[in-house]
Amino acid sequence: MASSILYKKIDEEQEKKFILREYRALLKALKERIKKGDRKLLRRAFELAADAHKEMRRKSGEPYILHPLAVARITVEEIGLGVTSAICALLHDVVEDTEITLDDISQEFGSVYARIIDGLTKISNVVDFKNGVSMQAENFRKILLTLAEDPRVILIKLADRLHNMRTLTSMARDKQMKIASETSFIYAPLAHRLGLYEIKSELEDLSLKYTQPDVYIDIVRKLSETKNNRAKYIREFIKPVKQELDDHNFKFEIYGRPKAVHSIWNKMKNKNVAFEEVFDLFAIRIILDSPREQEKEDCWRVYSIITNFYRPSPERLRDWISVPKGNGYEALHTTVMGPSGKWVEVQIRTKRMNEIAEKGLAAHWKYKEGTQSESKLDAFLKHIGEILNNSEADSLDFLQDFKLDLFTEEIYVYTPKGDMRVLPKGATALDLAFDIHSALGARCIGAKVNFKLVPLSYVLKSGDQVEIITSSKQKPSEDWLKFVVTGKSKSRIKYYLREEKRTIAEDGKAILERKLHSLNLEPNTHNINEITNFFKFPSPLDMYYAVAVSSIDLKILKTFTINGDKFYQPAKETITQPEHKEQEGKPSLQKGAELVIFGESSDKILYKLATCCQPIPGDDVFGFVTSGEGLKVHRYDCPNAQSLLANYAHRIVKIKWAKNKEISFLTGIRIIGLDDVGIVQGITHVITTEMRLNIRSISIDSQDGVFDGTIKVFVKDKEELDTLCTNIERIEGVQKVLRLEADSAAES
Repeated sequence: MASSILYKKIDEEQEKKFILREYRALLKALKERIKKGDRKLLRRAFELAADAHKEMRRKSGEPYILHPLAVARITVEEIGLGVTSAICALLHDVVEDTEITLDDISQEFGSVYARIIDGLTKISNVVDFKNGVSMQAENFRKILLTLAEDPRVILIKLADRLHNMRTLTSMARDKQMKIASETSFIYAPLAHRLGLYEIKSELEDLSLKYTQPDVYIDIVRKLSETKNNRAKYIREFIKPVKQELDDHNFKFEIYGRPKAVHSIWNKMKNKNVAFEEVFDLFAIRIILDSPREQEKEDCWRVYSIITNFYRPSPERLRDWISVPKGNGYEALHTTVMGPSGKWVEVQIRTKRMNEIAEKGLAAHWKYKEGTQSESKLDAFLKHIGEILNNSEADSLDFLQDFKLDLFTEEIYVYTPKGDMRVLPKGATALDLAFDIHSALGARCIGAKVNFKLVPLSYVLKSGDQVEIITSSKQKPSEDWLKFVVTGKSKSRIKYYLREEKRTIAEDGKAILERKLHSLNLEPNTHNINEITNFFKFPSPLDMYYAVAVSSIDLKILKTFTINGDKFYQPAKETITQPEHKEQEGKPSLQKGAELVIFGESSDKILYKLATCCQPIPGDDVFGFVTSGEGLKVHRYDCPNAQSLLANYAHRIVKIKWAKNKEISFLTGIRIIGLDDVGIVQGITHVITTEMRLNIRSISIDSQDGVFDGTIKVFVKDKEELDTLCTNIERIEGVQKVLRLEADSAAES
């Protein structure tokens, strides 16, 4: 790890020695890459940063210079970048936090360094709020712009974020939540898309550690408790395979490694199983030392050896050697039935493939030799540039659309000429048309898949051969947005729709101006804004469009009069639309304010409990200020929490529960067990007789001797709910009791 996570207070002389030791560690990491003159530049960057930050300390109390030093080491040791990136990492905060300017950097080090540091500064700068768009979404757009211009910027930024996450302990709880949610929402998917799997996994694990500490601690504890049993099983699994590989004279490493905490939690959540029921807690990895020209053959030979010992699951074979992932990842993955009837995932790859898997983009360029994986990564960077050409897209829409392209599984389809295209899973024929060319997508009326005619919305599968059919009369429709899945498709459709709206609005503008002239009114900016506000449109463009399509009646303008240059409405003659008023009781919220819910002041606060997570007292919660419903209370593990905390930090309010045993809250539990006579009576007895709780509804379905039921019940707090679950689990025949989650639903 690049620097110590915890910092112990030491005297000034010891601090200087510690800082110097970290700098020497950076030099050691760069040893093989330093050319003539590099050491002098590195020393100058270190001295400049140390001097600029000399009065600054981090929240942990450590000298601030240790942060850029740690970021520089991560860029070199864990991402695989070189001297230029290390220098930029050392200087990445000086322009933003000190009096040093970009001109100073350019004169001292050169324009390349200044450009990269400028990109890093742009990412970090706080932008003004505009139309409710959060700075996180706007910053994400800036991140992608810099990625398209110079990928080193985002790689250094990922190193910066990783070190911040490693040292997040010293921050306040609300800051931890914001940074962790933003990390899992934006930075982990970016690391994944750039092939930085180790960093992606660590970012996700650290995010989980702060967003859901109880879940994280529980999984870590259980992994620790089962460590010896896993190690024993891995040795048993590996023994015959290792012997066979040795007999065939392979040069290799073979070992087992546990899955990431976040990955295990995802499986528990998605498959609705307990930790003990997650079968693939670890993976066996085989890394071959093979010549480049022999890699594919050797990997398949090893696969053959493994399947001689253990029976494979045909559905779980993943061949990313013949067809690498879009981020350059290459490997063979298979799942086999190991000893004692346990499924085991086996990953087979070479040293070169392993370096690309761990260091992503940087390693990809190291092995740049015109391979297919290279063209895919370069195509991805080009793809970013294409999406960003649509500069008018709303930042939050853009963020949501582009994020779809980062984390989804991929499919591989072919054009009539046999060219392969990589698309996210769930992509339609229309997505492929836009992927090939924006103009082709705009004119697409259908497609032929495997020589059969299909509609635009047809969902493609890997291996499909697709011919796009177009018409010069075709125009994009708003309905298209309902079934396309790629960010590029969505952004281009929205662009075409806006352009069409703008064209139609020009006609509306001409109609309105003629109407105003006939009333002897000047169509100046002031009057146009008055009319826009009167008809309740967000912008003149929307109003012009409404005029063009005759959705508003311009006759009402006769009731307006002119007073100097002010356009106003007489009190008696004009029928007005009611003004929108804020709901009474909406809290006046200030940054950092902490609201006590259900306390003495609860009658003064307009709040609602979010239906997407149904919080109850005792849950770890936050408040979210909505646009029309006042304050909504969400759990931190709500399905929408990550998105809300990452995108709308300025609308998040710290809240806490006040004890109030007079109020009950509706929540739900799911019960799974063996169907037996009296089981329902036993459950209802625990709820109503033993715990004296009110049931709102009960629904139990039985099939093949197993029942699955849901019960809505009123409880006073989380402690009472936990007690209820424990008591029901004790009933003979009940196998599992889970808190019921409502479906995810976006809040705004």
